[in-house]
Amino acid sequence: MAMKNYLRLIIEIVMGLLLAGALAFGYWSYTGKNHVMSELTEASEGATEAQEELEKLTKELEEAKEKLEEAEPAAQQMMAVKESFSNGVVLQDYEAFIKAQKGPVTSERQLGLGALRLLTKGAEDPETISAFQKALEMAEWSSRLKSICAAQNALAAAGQKVKVLADCAAEKEAKGHKKGHAVHWDYAGEMGPENWGDEFPTCGKGTKQSPLNITGPFEKSKDVLVVNYKEGPLKILNNGHTIQVNVEPGSTLKINKDVYNLLQFHFHRPSEEQIDGKPMAMVAHFVHKNAEGKLAVLGVLLNDGKDNAAIQTLWNNAPKAEGPEVVVDKVKFDPSSLVPAALTHYSYEGSLTTPPCTEGVNFYILKTPVDIGKKQVVDFPFKRNARPVQPLNGRKINAN
Repeated sequence: MAMKNYLRLIIEIVMGLLLAGALAFGYWSYTGKNHVMSELTEASEGATEAQEELEKLTKELEEAKEKLEEAEPAAQQMMAVKESFSNGVVLQDYEAFIKAQKGPVTSERQLGLGALRLLTKGAEDPETISAFQKALEMAEWSSRLKSICAAQNALAAAGQKVKVLADCAAEKEAKGHKKGHAVHWDYAGEMGPENWGDEFPTCGKGTKQSPLNITGPFEKSKDVLVVNYKEGPLKILNNGHTIQVNVEPGSTLKINKDVYNLLQFHFHRPSEEQIDGKPMAMVAHFVHKNAEGKLAVLGVLLNDGKDNAAIQTLWNNAPKAEGPEVVVDKVKFDPSSLVPAALTHYSYEGSLTTPPCTEGVNFYILKTPVDIGKKQVVDFPFKRNARPVQPLNGRKINAN
């Protein structure tokens, strides 16, 4: 009896173990199948994503191929241009032209030399890189400021965080005022010449500023001036700082071989330039620009003397108050009527004499003054609109 009970207990334990094993095996089979199903699902999803990515890449590849086909004619044209320059003849001719020029090479011509070397010798040529580096070193701040301001102001307008140069910010602000620059600078008071640098940094920090006290010793000037001004309609304005006459295209100043177009002329009282520390009654500044954007100012000193008929014509038609340009009906004016016959001069490199005081302006101050009547000086609507003379800072003044 005891043996039977013992065997029965053993059989129940074995049956229990078998049942537990069966349950465990079923659970493991179930979880294993779930895991496999999960992996299969993930693999299926991955395959779908891979297919979508492959389709995207295929589309981008087709678009790139289309763009490449569109660019191929331009590339072929560029290759044809490079091949035409590969013999080096054009480069040699241009280099000879550069060497033949009198005076310093401009940054624009240096840039052109770099471009020709790039086409002829390629980007690996050390002299190509050197030419472009020299062009950057030679580039004047004045020639780049306008482009820099345009780019910075455009980025700022687009909401980009960009630090806008003070010169650019001041220029932009000035354009927003209907009455021109009067808010920003003047010839007296808080925004007089001594404070221009607060708004226009070049006025305060520039090292080649105008005007100058013209005094010896002088270097010998080799520049030859030829004035060819033409009569045209009288376009005159009072801009709040001076009386200015705008000139139609066609009037030129030739300096050696370079031709400068007369843009406008205006007046300062007393003369901004001094001769041996003494100013004259007034000065007329004729502002010119050449094809490369360089500025040249021809200064005609006006001395107390006889009445000047040309000046009287201007004063009779000049607006009494600040305002836009006025085209005077049936009145013609020839700027050459204010220029003496003798063109002997003093010359130096300077700047605009009004904000933003941009440097890189060549000045030619004629030695021979022109008469202006005392009453005509008094009738000029600005009692004083002359910037004080600026430091020479090691510059040479030329004379002929």
